[in-house]
Amino acid sequence: MSTPITASLVKELRDRTGAGMGDCKKALEAVGGDIEKAAEKLRIDGMAKADKKGSRTAAEGVIATASNDEAVALVEVNCETDFVAKGDDFKALGEIAAKLALKHRPATVEALLALKDGEQTLEELRRVFVAKAGENTTIRRFEVVEKSGGAIAQYLHGARIGVVVALSAGDADLAKDIAMHVAASSPRYLDAAAVPADVIDAERKIIEAQSAEQAVGKPAEIVAKMLEGKVRKFLAEITLVGQPFVKDPDQTVEKLLKSKNAGVARFVRLAVGEGIEKKQVDFAAEVAAATQV
Repeated sequence: MSTPITASLVKELRDRTGAGMGDCKKALEAVGGDIEKAAEKLRIDGMAKADKKGSRTAAEGVIATASNDEAVALVEVNCETDFVAKGDDFKALGEIAAKLALKHRPATVEALLALKDGEQTLEELRRVFVAKAGENTTIRRFEVVEKSGGAIAQYLHGARIGVVVALSAGDADLAKDIAMHVAASSPRYLDAAAVPADVIDAERKIIEAQSAEQAVGKPAEIVAKMLEGKVRKFLAEITLVGQPFVKDPDQTVEKLLKSKNAGVARFVRLAVGEGIEKKQVDFAAEVAAATQV
């Protein structure tokens, strides 16, 4: 016996699953108005839709954050278009992911996706969102930074760049300034000691190749000093402490920290879409192809 499919029943299913009104109505019609079966059908259909869209490039999105007195979590959540990224439901998904990361400190993204928010895992919530929004959506990466002796600060730039800085010593104002610097200058490492040897070796080879002509006719010790000077310059450019402080370029971050008797224990910078190769779309070619018989 079928249950009458009323507007209130459709709304109840929508509130329960987050799916669109049209999808809820179709699901109820398919199962004779049984709301439990309809919810299950929507869940299965949502997974199928999510799998189909999984190969599409998702390079837009937001950096979501969650924090308490002891730590800050950053999570990158991606979608396909800026329009979806600006939606409240998408932002809410990011907030849930960040809160779960902060609370449980999972080791991997897969472990994060397996965590539950209420009755559903984050992965189930992601799939429901994909079905509703019609776009591939991913929880790409996350970091949890713990307090380390000094102040800890976070900085968000337009929800597309997220930074956390944990000081080993120093106050909240300094931590905030350093976080803003990291957002603007994008250092790759804390200091020269943190730069992997293979990164330095690769850059040294490039410098040697570029400086070959300048080295002709010069004494070996002069050439060596010239090359080492360029390596030091490279290290200053990619390390936090070596960079000119963005609010006062006359001093480096290292000098700023020393003047405050402060230090940086750890920093993390996440930028939306960083490292993702975006597909270049030729709209004229698409239109031409669509019109061919």
